[in-house]
Amino acid sequence: MNTVMRKGMLAAIGLTFAGAMAAGGHGAATASTTSAPIMKPVAVVQNVSADKSAPDTATLIPHGTQGPQSRIDLSNEQKANAKAIVEATKKDGLDERAAVIAVATSMQESKLENLGHLGDANDHDSLGLFQQRPSSGWGSPDQITDPQYATTAFLNGLKNVGGWHDMPLTAAAQAVQVSAYPDAYAQWESQAADLVAQYWNS
Repeated sequence: MNTVMRKGMLAAIGLTFAGAMAAGGHGAATASTTSAPIMKPVAVVQNVSADKSAPDTATLIPHGTQGPQSRIDLSNEQKANAKAIVEATKKDGLDERAAVIAVATSMQESKLENLGHLGDANDHDSLGLFQQRPSSGWGSPDQITDPQYATTAFLNGLKNVGGWHDMPLTAAAQAVQVSAYPDAYAQWESQAADLVAQYWNS
């Protein structure tokens, strides 16, 4: 093989090798640019509900109930009035025991009904949830037929009773109400406690 032919063959082989390398190199580059999908972090939100457990019996009835207990079926209006008493007690900064005393007092006085004047059946000028009397300085008729006002007025009287928290319910209620039936409040303590437990954290 002469020199010219040898140089021609070597040149052809060189071009073929270079082409193959170029093709192989390009394929490798293409493969290297293909990456795995990027995983974005996902925030995990834990839903933690507030502790809204009902007050326990020792808090609601610290001295136990006195005497036989009575219960009545309540309408939606009566339940709403019980809830209004509980809410007014919380707003006034007093505790669950005060709410039990207030609800039980209203149960005895009006069966949790926001009573207006009942004509001949009315007890003097007594009105509202607690049967408070305008003539005794409890407020105007409009005021004492407002559940929040009436409850706050009752609680103000309760706060003026020394040691009310350590008294049996009926004694604390009677000290405020000065009723002709001083022991009658005791019978509602159990149902009043149930209502406070239901509405205190609602």
